[in-house]
Amino acid sequence: MTLQWAAVATFLYAEIGLILIFCLPFIPPQRWQKIFSFNVWGKIATFWNKAFLTIIILLIVLFLDAVREVRKYSSVHTIERTSTSRPDVYEHTQMKLFRSQRNLYISGFSLFFWLVLRRLVTLITQLAKELSNKGVLKTQAENTNKAAKKFMEENEKLKRILKSHGKDEECILEAENKKLVQDQEKLKTELRKTSDALSKAQNDVMEMKMQSERLSKEYDQLLKEHSELQDRLERGNKKRL
Repeated sequence: MTLQWAAVATFLYAEIGLILIFCLPFIPPQRWQKIFSFNVWGKIATFWNKAFLTIIILLIVLFLDAVREVRKYSSVHTIERTSTSRPDVYEHTQMKLFRSQRNLYISGFSLFFWLVLRRLVTLITQLAKELSNKGVLKTQAENTNKAAKKFMEENEKLKRILKSHGKDEECILEAENKKLVQDQEKLKTELRKTSDALSKAQNDVMEMKMQSERLSKEYDQLLKEHSELQDRLERGNKKRL
């Protein structure tokens, strides 16, 4: 394996390791959000998009080169297989075909996992934000509910005071009572809005969880296909040897 393909294979193994770490169930999204908010990530954020696109371009170039090599040696393999006068050339062509197929799988999976890793980081960040918003909205709803109960208790107190006082104070207390009723209705409206926002946030969190589960299933399926391809390549190599 040449130096460039050894680097690509190492990059592929690093991607698989990072995706496995991100999919660990006992690490919450809030913890990853704290890690992503370190100052060092802010310093390299300006170069991140350029580096991401550069790596994609390099992987695409390597993938296309591997496809070209596979097609090249596949055609040569067909020609040499019909020839019985040069068995050494046939074996040499088989070896190059195996290497080109291996490079094709390495570059293809590296490119795919690089895109999956970017999407996974984005989903984790969005999920952490939605969970934080859910906590804030829940706290606001509880505070609004407490304030509404407090105004209702004060309203009941004013009603009792109104019954115990004379008619001269009845108009003043009635005006204050109306004001309290208006404030109460305003608080109820705010409570409904906060409850609707909380329900929306919960729906968003469930949607993010479903997306994360679908992504995990796709990732498991890809790992299974990758292992099957590697087994096939190893069996093919053993047969050639």
